[in-house]
Amino acid sequence: MSLHQSQVTRMPSLFRPLVLVALLATSLISIGTASAAKARPNILLIYTDDHSHRTVSCYPEAWKWVNTPNIDRLAARGVRFAHAFIGTWCMPSRATMLTGHHQFGVESMRMTGQYPGSTYDPALCPFWPKVFRSEGYITAQVGKWHTGTDTGAGRDWDWQAVWNRPKYQQNSGHYFYDQLMEFSGRGQKTETKLVRGYSTDNYTNLAEDFIRGDHREEGRPWYLWVCYGAVHGPFTPAVRHRDDYPDVKIPVPKDIFPPRPGKPAYMQKINFWGPGKDGVPQLTGGTFGGRTVEGARCIHGNSLNDWVRQYHQGVLGLDEAVGRLISALEETDQLENTLVVFTSDQGFAWGQHGFRTKLAPYDANIRSPLIISMPGTVPEGKVVKHPVAGVDLIPTFFSFAGIDLPWDMHGHDLTPVIKDAEFDWKHPALVSFTGRSYGSDTHQIPDDPDKHYLNGIPWYVSLRQGRFKYIRTLVENEIEELYDIDNDPEELTNLAIGAGHGDDLQRLRAGTIAEMRRNKWKLVDNLPPIKTIR
Repeated sequence: MSLHQSQVTRMPSLFRPLVLVALLATSLISIGTASAAKARPNILLIYTDDHSHRTVSCYPEAWKWVNTPNIDRLAARGVRFAHAFIGTWCMPSRATMLTGHHQFGVESMRMTGQYPGSTYDPALCPFWPKVFRSEGYITAQVGKWHTGTDTGAGRDWDWQAVWNRPKYQQNSGHYFYDQLMEFSGRGQKTETKLVRGYSTDNYTNLAEDFIRGDHREEGRPWYLWVCYGAVHGPFTPAVRHRDDYPDVKIPVPKDIFPPRPGKPAYMQKINFWGPGKDGVPQLTGGTFGGRTVEGARCIHGNSLNDWVRQYHQGVLGLDEAVGRLISALEETDQLENTLVVFTSDQGFAWGQHGFRTKLAPYDANIRSPLIISMPGTVPEGKVVKHPVAGVDLIPTFFSFAGIDLPWDMHGHDLTPVIKDAEFDWKHPALVSFTGRSYGSDTHQIPDDPDKHYLNGIPWYVSLRQGRFKYIRTLVENEIEELYDIDNDPEELTNLAIGAGHGDDLQRLRAGTIAEMRRNKWKLVDNLPPIKTIR
């Protein structure tokens, strides 16, 4: 209990010196605690869903009519990564954010029961936030939870307000309204509540309250993971944004319809779009297909333009959210001591290569935005062109916090390239896709096609280094793919076929195998043979 100075002056003179000494000691302790907090930065991870870099106006790939001023301002005050590959789909990307491992290194994670049911053994699959807790950090999470029914409340997190999709499967399609959310805190029994309203706004309210002091102790550093459900299907924008971006028109992707020369056999079957009026493709079936969002129709119509418009409208709520969270940091004098990371679990293709999904190894499907900002510590207005991966973020958090890594992680600390965008970054970005399989279940290609393919896409491994991307589809006697992203950003010309890039192909093939071995992925010894076409 603290004493006001007036209370001290009313005490008998005999006791005043002792009380003043106690007050001075308390003040010194408070100053020391505040200094420690200043030395160990807060970390705010803003994590969106199915959110392509093309929707953020500071990225040159965005359409000219796209406008995200708050995210752009964050980039102007920090470092923007041009080529970030956080994951391939929702659940494994989040598993990476909790373990620092690629999907194949996340042991005991399992999809069980009705989708999106899942489970894991925390003894075999520890989550790193508990290490931050042991080092004095307050750890908190708000929003979508998609990694096992056990959220780690009280073990990994001091406070959570999460939409536990694996646990409440009947509610798992409610991405934007009427969510069953679990609330837990230190010494508090987990409470489940039905939360009305627009989820993007709800999550922002909860996160902003935490930043301003709710559910935490002043003077201690904190880590807050804000997991938005936007802009995942059914891509529902806030009502206030449904008139925005009128008259959207985009060029029709060149390979929206098959055939797609130079691509693997499965790519000749991808066909989510059909011919429409005035040459504008229409989504086949008129709805967005998804296990928990079946029957979701577009608000504006069914053309490619309509869907792209609705998708981008959903981003506007996220942009507002970023503005609010950064304002809360500024108004509480925490901005300069908070590492802010803005990214997404992966991107989303709209017509490119015939898709309307994520999963596939192409930039249109899985490339994420990534922006890192901390005024006074991180340079401002810089762009890192080196490709990076989601596994690189966790060692970076540990580096900024000054905490040793608790186990071997697959990624590399990004601090050198954050501080110097021209730093000679040697590490490639590995991307793996093993459907719904994790850990040791990925050491052999499954015989069951339902396990080998997810939404028509087979297992693959990909490597991005410099301007080249290599893709190895893990199907027996399938062709490899090699793309020059600088000169062919749409990935239309497979350089693995024909002459001229044999050395590049061999180098990236060998680099992929080397990365698999470095990360102890035993599938490297069981790779299916490739079909060589020269």
